[in-house]
Order: sequence, then C-alpha cells, then structure tokens
Amino acid sequence: METNLLWMIAGMGVVTYLPRVLPLIALDTAIIPQKWQSILKNVPFAILGALIFPGILHINEGSMWYGIVGAGIALLSSWLNWNIILVVLSSVLAVSLFSFWGL
Repeated sequence: METNLLWMIAGMGVVTYLPRVLPLIALDTAIIPQKWQSILKNVPFAILGALIFPGILHINEGSMWYGIVGAGIALLSSWLNWNIILVVLSSVLAVSLFSFWGL
C-alpha cells in the first residue's frame, strides 16, 4: 500500500475517534441537570424516526401505501409490547400479503 493511503486511513480514524472520546472526557465530572438528561435520552429515538419516516413514504416506486401498511402494523405490534423480532416479521408479512393481494 502507498504511504499516503495509510496516512489517510489513520487520519480518518483519528477524526472519527475524537468526537466520540472528547465528550466522555469533558463530561466525565460534569453534572448534567435532570431536565437535560431526560431530553437527551430521547434524542436517539427522534433521530431514528427522522431517518426512517421519509423511507416509509417513498417505498415501492412511489406507492406509499406499502410503507403505511408496514409502519402501521409495526406500530400496532410494538404498542402491544411484542418482541422486536415479531414486530419486524409481522410488518414484513403484512407488506408481503398486501403486495400479494395487489391492493
């Protein structure tokens, strides 16, 4: 391998590692208020929803009904406290049946 490529890989590793380790070092002794902690705990769920929702509406060549059916079944089964594997399998089965019947 060329030396430039090795330096590039090492640089990308450092650039990726620093943003992950610096907050741990800086916030190690800091006391975060309870209100901020409760807000920060919901950030991953909000980001996941923002990443998934556009994909639901733009599935299967412009027909958003497949995404709506799959998301609806997934929401219903997760509301019933099913295991995550059952949530995924039920939504896949629902979309497959919806596609099979051609609705």
